[in-house]
Amino acid sequence: MDSRIAAIVGMAGAGKSEVASFLTSRGMHYIHFGDITQEELRRRGLPVNEANERLVREKMRAIHGMAAYAVLNIGRIEEALKSGSVVVDGLYSWEEYLTLQERFGERLQVVAVTASPATRQRRLASRPVRPLSAEEVASRDRAEIEKLNKGGPIAMADITLVNEGSLEELLQQAERVAETMG
Repeated sequence: MDSRIAAIVGMAGAGKSEVASFLTSRGMHYIHFGDITQEELRRRGLPVNEANERLVREKMRAIHGMAAYAVLNIGRIEEALKSGSVVVDGLYSWEEYLTLQERFGERLQVVAVTASPATRQRRLASRPVRPLSAEEVASRDRAEIEKLNKGGPIAMADITLVNEGSLEELLQQAERVAETMG
């Protein structure tokens, strides 16, 4: 079977990184779209926080278009596919989805990880790295839906994992994804 791509999409705090980590533990190559944001923050000498991350994400899309993160990572994805399947952590925009779909066709499997706003707010408030207040979560949600067109890839997902329970329950669902990746 040809190498495939599992592109993970979901709102902040839904559990995307947990699913990506699980798939990586199953031997898939890991590509985090957000690495571009972190690299740009370092280049600019800006502290890592929600406001600066949003600023950089929006600036990258203003420069490279709404498909920026897909376009900027296509080379990395193609290189990784030469030696196995790939998990892409952080698919955001409809335009990124369309770019990946056009480039990789049936090799692309979009995996949405969902959780209610209340569950996500609770998780994000208690995470050890970059915790977010309820106001920050609501602001980020609104920006991602209104400015980054994030709803489309979630709606068009090939597989949807509902993460309202324990990590163990989420990883049991993620096993379905691993099985489809070959």
